Amino acid sequence: MIKKLITKRKVIQFIIAFFIYEITIIYGFNFFYFLAIAIVLGSIMGKTFCRWMCPIGFVMEAITTIRGKDQKLGMYNYHKLGCPIAWIQGYLNKTSLLKIKRDPEKCVNCGLCDKTCYITALNKEFSLIKQLKKDPALSYKCSKCLDCIAVCPADSLSLTFEK
Repeated sequence: MIKKLITKRKVIQFIIAFFIYEITIIYGFNFFYFLAIAIVLGSIMGKTFCRWMCPIGFVMEAITTIRGKDQKLGMYNYHKLGCPIAWIQGYLNKTSLLKIKRDPEKCVNCGLCDKTCYITALNKEFSLIKQLKKDPALSYKCSKCLDCIAVCPADSLSLTFEK
């Protein structure tokens, strides 16, 4: 079920982003309320706002997709620098309750997750499968796009709630 949801991420982001744009611009919803909501969401889900809800994130992803070869670099830089919501949620990635976990028993070490992840593709200090590397899912830059889970042929990566 989670893989189906991940494949629909851009549609979900568009719908939520449109709703956020509408209540912000048309109805004058205060940006500081979004910061408060971001802190709550960040402590539970980590840095999910950028890739699942943000109107500007939706536009940035569309632009970087059009650019092609620079897409991973563009997303890396955007999710590293981003906006105040990205900063807050990025710092909460390590302590959030929603985690990407790898089951080493199921993993076939194919490396598809590392090839898909924009963090591991651009920064060789990180890897989802190599033990001596940093976990990109706990990184400040991870936007929890969950593409790594979607491409895993062995279902060794999963999304879990834990303390």
